[in-house]
Amino acid sequence: MKNIIELSGADITIILIYLVLLIAVAIWASYGKRNRSGNMFLADKSLGWFAIGLTMWGTNVGPSMLIANASSGYENGITAGNFSWYAFPFICLLAFVFAPRYLAANVTTLPEYMGKRFGADTRKYIAWYSIITILVSWLGLTLFSGGIFMAQILDYPLWLCIVILVSVSASFAIAGGLKAIAYTNVYQMLLLIGVSILLAVMAIVKVGGVGTVIEKTPPHYWNLFQPLSDPDFPWLAILLGYPIMGVWFWCTDQSMVQSVLGAKNLKQGQMGANFCAWLKIIDIPLFIVPGILCFLLIPTLSNPTDSYLQLVQSVFPSGLTGLVVVIMAAALISTIGAALNSLSAVYTMDIYLKNNPGKSAAESVKKTGRIVVLFGALISVFLAIGITFIQGLSFFNIFQSVLGFLAPPMASAFLFAVFGKRTSPKAINLTLTAGTIFSLGTGVLYYAGYIFRSLHFLYLSFLIFIVLAAFIFVVSLTDKAGKRSESDYKPAIVNKKVKIAWIVLIVIMFALYFIFNGH
Repeated sequence: MKNIIELSGADITIILIYLVLLIAVAIWASYGKRNRSGNMFLADKSLGWFAIGLTMWGTNVGPSMLIANASSGYENGITAGNFSWYAFPFICLLAFVFAPRYLAANVTTLPEYMGKRFGADTRKYIAWYSIITILVSWLGLTLFSGGIFMAQILDYPLWLCIVILVSVSASFAIAGGLKAIAYTNVYQMLLLIGVSILLAVMAIVKVGGVGTVIEKTPPHYWNLFQPLSDPDFPWLAILLGYPIMGVWFWCTDQSMVQSVLGAKNLKQGQMGANFCAWLKIIDIPLFIVPGILCFLLIPTLSNPTDSYLQLVQSVFPSGLTGLVVVIMAAALISTIGAALNSLSAVYTMDIYLKNNPGKSAAESVKKTGRIVVLFGALISVFLAIGITFIQGLSFFNIFQSVLGFLAPPMASAFLFAVFGKRTSPKAINLTLTAGTIFSLGTGVLYYAGYIFRSLHFLYLSFLIFIVLAAFIFVVSLTDKAGKRSESDYKPAIVNKKVKIAWIVLIVIMFALYFIFNGH
């Protein structure tokens, strides 16, 4: 495989400096005075809003996001930015609806919260669901896509890139848990933002300035909403379907929510979520606009997937291209580290301790958690390498899309958990088991071309959610004999600064959607 980017001695020096600083931050976070004892999964409940926001955003930023967003920008403009900018209502929902309940329940994991609401069976179902999702989606697929990218740059075998990435990430999770991951994320995400800004600015200068960029870019490239006839991003499909994925991803996924669970208090958790929502605004200029700039500089690119690396090669001089390896490694280590910590937390707290209640001492929990991280890392390496053998069957792309069909059961179950005071455990458990089979089965048949061939998958995701929500409502209404666990949650008082921060963000988001439409 010919490398798209060739690294010089200066580039390698930059990479080594990054690694030294990263290890130094990790050692400080893992073995400093503030992390000598306590909960490795929730960072001793010590995280402030800045670390929470950067950790959430960093967990979301993976190699596939950088590559796919630039590719989408090259081909379609900013419309894929809906998956970043349209996230704000659901991050807001996390801040004001889910986070107060999670923190008031004093839980370490989201399966634990659902167990308190609906019983041990519900906790078990969601725990195993979370473990499988983390292993396959967060770890296997992320390592595969990241390994492919790193192999293209470093000219190392794919398996070696995968092993290096997971080893570095696992070492942080084992040594310092969420605290090490959160504080290294602060360093890594600030670096990622800085390098991404530098790339965008240098590309804009090479094109001829902001005015030239606007003049030469096709007008429809600046529209967030596309016509209903658009095969990839019809506006109604995004408006109806993305909320299902948004609730699942931002409000019920352990990897995304764990930093909020580790907040010092509710105010810090809500402000951290707010900061993450602000950071989502820069996704378009940092990750999608580079694709547009590549389109202007190299309009005849045969493979849009290469647009990000081709832009780097075109814009960055020798000595700066090493920064690309740095930010890709930062995105990968952030995502993989957070996923390993989540996997460890869920298995240790919801499976192991549930079956071994006598082993709940802090040191025993830490030891078990670290062993789980190690085994999770090993399994994810084999999963990632395994995916390389089936990619020729397009299984990788199919599975990424089918992940969208995991959202309806979880979204409906958690929404009824927080809003439905009299929701039946039977209804929730059936939704998490039979409902998941129904949703995934529909997705497989859909992508195999047997059903709803002309329907956008986001419409189908929305319809499945409606069916499952109606099912939960009807079963809860008719299940007279079933035990109820009414929520005893008392609304929390929201800090005035939190309210102001969210109001300002909401106004800005509506303004952005008004500006970036109608072109």
